[in-house]
Amino acid sequence: MFSFVTLFFPFTYLQEKKWNHLKIRLSDIKLATNDLSETYKIASWDGCTLYRAELDYFDEENPSAEQGKDKGEHPKGHNTVVIRRYPPGHDLYGEEEFFTEIEMLMSVKHPNIVTLLGFCVEDSEMILVTENVSNGYLHDYFENANDMRILTWEKRLKICVDVAHALKYLHHEMEDQKVIIHRDIWINNIVVDENWGAKIGGFKDTVFLPPNQEDEALYICWHGRPSYIDPEYEKNDKLKRESDVYSFGVVLFEILCGRRALDPIYTEENGRGLGPLAKQSFWMGTLEDMIDPILKEETCENNFVLKRGPNKESLHTFMNIAYQCVAETQDQRPTMKVVVKELEKALSFQLNSVVKSDYVEEKSHASVIETQVVELSNELNSMNMTDKSENFEIHNKENMLHDQTDDPAEPDCSGDMWVQESQTLRKAATRIWPNMSETSAQIWKGG
Repeated sequence: MFSFVTLFFPFTYLQEKKWNHLKIRLSDIKLATNDLSETYKIASWDGCTLYRAELDYFDEENPSAEQGKDKGEHPKGHNTVVIRRYPPGHDLYGEEEFFTEIEMLMSVKHPNIVTLLGFCVEDSEMILVTENVSNGYLHDYFENANDMRILTWEKRLKICVDVAHALKYLHHEMEDQKVIIHRDIWINNIVVDENWGAKIGGFKDTVFLPPNQEDEALYICWHGRPSYIDPEYEKNDKLKRESDVYSFGVVLFEILCGRRALDPIYTEENGRGLGPLAKQSFWMGTLEDMIDPILKEETCENNFVLKRGPNKESLHTFMNIAYQCVAETQDQRPTMKVVVKELEKALSFQLNSVVKSDYVEEKSHASVIETQVVELSNELNSMNMTDKSENFEIHNKENMLHDQTDDPAEPDCSGDMWVQESQTLRKAATRIWPNMSETSAQIWKGG
């Protein structure tokens, strides 16, 4: 057991020695956003305002870039970025939180964690510049039912797996045995890129756990959001990695139920919102009643035969691990290593069920078409037999006339035309369904 004290170097030292290449002038930010115009604003919460704009920044991925290589300058990239403006004099966001976020984002490098591109500290302004994510913030989708329909069960699972990988990295996989506890996992700090991959941001409240202290706790004044905070941390000021696990468990239930944790439908019943209610429903065996109805509406793309909502095994694996994450005490909760494994299992069940569903759909569709082809074939053959009989009678009459007049009769080509039409239909049917059964194929060949 030990206490934890956050230490910060003077800004001038960090600026000169570590962060100088990330500095972006306020004038450039104002130029890119038309003086921080509402036109460029994309979100606002906790006093922070977020903008999206085109901006030059230090290009760490391409340090040999020609642009910006004048003497004394750093190589620059130009792209769409997200600009987060911290509010001056705000209770939640001060200099300590601002520099904590910079320090933490510079310490991590993972595909499921947002990339810091630059910052600005001028006059009273404190601004962070991070990579843009084209599909926005996860919380945006919870504001509109039509937007939630975009998030299929498969996409939701992939988002959860990505966030779990980011937390697993912070808790277990950093260099020099470092451990970071995020302390602010909620849907507003989860972003979604163009491939529906998820990343986490919002590192202002994070803390380092000293090396070789993995199973120890930090005893510091609790800080968090009412619906997401670990009950044990809130009660005893005891912070562990499992505190993040609890917050993530609440996010899992939000994604499952399609509602925010503080939705009035939950808070009217329990002041802490979704977490405790979902846990109670799981224990009572009624959690499936809380699942987002949109997920139950999911169908395959062509709406042909089968529903394609959550696979049963996928759903139960997901619900089980979510329930474990929100256990009342820290020691009862799984590590993020276990969480990642279970969520990947849930995703695997879903992907496999989709493949099977596609196969059954194809077989069902094929069966319908093949039946239609066989029926059409039988009908054509029946018509052919009738036509041949009629042709035989016509031929006899022609012979009788020929014998009487000794004049050659004009041949009636109607039979030949019917045969040609029949053959054309056969070829067309073969093109429509090239993989028909051997029996059907034999029929269409005239066998």
